[in-house]
Amino acid sequence: MSYKRWVILAILLFGFGIAVGLATPDSITALLSEDLAAFGEQLGNILALPKFQVAMFIFAKNVFAIAISFILSPILCLVPILALTVNGWLVGFVSSAVVSEKSLGFLLAGILPHGVFEIPALIIGEAAALSFGAMTIILVLKKESRTVLVSTVTKDAGRILLTLALFFIVGIFHTIIIVALREKQTRDLLMVNLNRNLRYLMVALALLVPAAIIEAYITPLLLTQ
Repeated sequence: MSYKRWVILAILLFGFGIAVGLATPDSITALLSEDLAAFGEQLGNILALPKFQVAMFIFAKNVFAIAISFILSPILCLVPILALTVNGWLVGFVSSAVVSEKSLGFLLAGILPHGVFEIPALIIGEAAALSFGAMTIILVLKKESRTVLVSTVTKDAGRILLTLALFFIVGIFHTIIIVALREKQTRDLLMVNLNRNLRYLMVALALLVPAAIIEAYITPLLLTQ
């Protein structure tokens, strides 16, 4: 599957999240009012910092989120899927609330300046994560990999079961992925996919720099006009 198709899938997941966010009933807002107020207070404390620190914080937060999605993507691609849908839901949910309380212009002033960079960065980065995760899953499910995996589990079932019991997700990641990477063919194919997607990941991270700067310096000015 080409990277372009992963981008399309990422856009669809993000769009689905937005649609769900826009369709979220107002009653949910009331249920989350205390959490939203606490979040707003924490956000206010962060925005009260010097602009440079705010920009660095925003950049580091976004980089960490995309990096975690990429690293954990081999776990059934769950993290990038959740990242896209949840972020989309937040955009839709917050947009609906802001438009109803303020105006569409206020919403656009708050989102568009940095969103022009941040949203494409999210799409590009998460598409790379989906591509890498899917390739890893496909490779480790090959017949040869399954044979090695069954052999390993049979020889050391006690340790595997204990690992899964203590930390199920990490146990699966360690057992399946690492065992599969022992095969040279699997490792070579995965490295080709990794190298390609790391380039896309770097593009996403580069877009996060102007997004953070705009969000820290320009967006607050637009919202106070």
